[in-house]
Amino acid sequence: MKQDNNIPYKIYLEEQEMPREWYNVRADMKNKPAPLLNPGTLKPMTAEELAPVFCEELVTQELDNDNAYIPIPEEILDFYKMYRPSPLVRAYCLEEKLQTPAKIYYKFEGNNTSGSHKLNSAIAQAYYAKKQGLKGVTTETGAGQWGTALSMACSYFDLDCQVYMVKCSYEQKPFRREVMRTYGAKVTPSPSMNTEVGKKILAEHPGTSGSLGCAISEAVEQATTHEGYRYVLGSVLNQVLLHQSIIGLETKAALDKYNIKPDIIIGCAGGGSNLGGLISPFMGEKLRGEADYRFIAVEPASCPSLTRGKYAYDFCDTGMVCPLAKMYTLGSGFIPSANHAGGLRYHGMSSILSQLYADGLMEARSVEQTEVFKAAEEFARVEGILPAPESSHAIKAALDEAKKCKETGEEKTIVFGLTGTGYFDMYAYESFHDGKMVDYIPTDEDLAPGFAGLPKVE
Repeated sequence: MKQDNNIPYKIYLEEQEMPREWYNVRADMKNKPAPLLNPGTLKPMTAEELAPVFCEELVTQELDNDNAYIPIPEEILDFYKMYRPSPLVRAYCLEEKLQTPAKIYYKFEGNNTSGSHKLNSAIAQAYYAKKQGLKGVTTETGAGQWGTALSMACSYFDLDCQVYMVKCSYEQKPFRREVMRTYGAKVTPSPSMNTEVGKKILAEHPGTSGSLGCAISEAVEQATTHEGYRYVLGSVLNQVLLHQSIIGLETKAALDKYNIKPDIIIGCAGGGSNLGGLISPFMGEKLRGEADYRFIAVEPASCPSLTRGKYAYDFCDTGMVCPLAKMYTLGSGFIPSANHAGGLRYHGMSSILSQLYADGLMEARSVEQTEVFKAAEEFARVEGILPAPESSHAIKAALDEAKKCKETGEEKTIVFGLTGTGYFDMYAYESFHDGKMVDYIPTDEDLAPGFAGLPKVE
């Protein structure tokens, strides 16, 4: 398969072409995402109620459903310029290997020390914390990409960073844990005995491998009981998808540069940060009736919030100390198996993406982890990048769509998000190569307790 003469392997935008505003897809949504609710009153959370948990400017962004574009502060742009714009890569070698008429592109977000897209929001949230005069921030992390990114951002702005890392990831990914510590973060396996909610979870679930919901509860408690601290989150929230929109804005600008219109846009889905960021400007066009695209969210079969969850109000955390969010959820008490899906282990999905999915504006599918790693290996052998397990969910779906094009002869253009690299995930690759990796799909009976625990909200 010959390279198109007018399209390079990697499309780089010039520094002056990098977006200077984030795009807020909520402004173009006819059906806005449901508001966060106060768990005590079941009334929409106000800015005053959110202020003890989040930074002031981030609260404003969280509640903003009207402004389509929000300027990116110069200090954040200066940091972005260290690793952005990131490349949009044409997967010519993969196309040739598959013998498909499809054109495959991937937006590569792994070209920074954090190894993922998470740095796009981490630097923004750390900036606003520093601007507010805070001492530090607390957070949770699953696979560790978010914790790594936040530790880097806090180091840059001289902020204290306390990370509660899901216990199974803490044990499976020691190298990512040590990168966080290198940047000055304090990393604690969750659930822990450091917090009251951690003690409660351990008492109820002795020996648990933890979950993002558990870690969120601990991080929120830590922030709200210590003066000068706020809680920050790497996914799910509206503010995070706003910051991550720079991924989609750059992708669209690069494609427009060569008059390329994608047919299918694919992203892995855990809490929604990367998928939401990638599809936002394209979804905006679809919402405004300017263009049409197929959007595919890909999640692990072991934690299938979109494909098997319920669309309902639920707690964002296992300890039930956070506001209620309306989302596709497996229940805040759901604790996924200790698999290698990494960051895709959250019990719920972003309220924005949940609303778009409920409105039929995007698709979702779940995949088993052995198939994910087969796709990761196939990609690595021809494209030369070792992908993160999370990203490999999107790779699996992209391969499937490209193979369909081979069967039908359709020349579709496929874009997927390569959210990061897998160089800190070698224990997972070892498990796959040694034949020790198993697929776990929860039964309806496994999911029932989580659903039974959903709060009663009219």
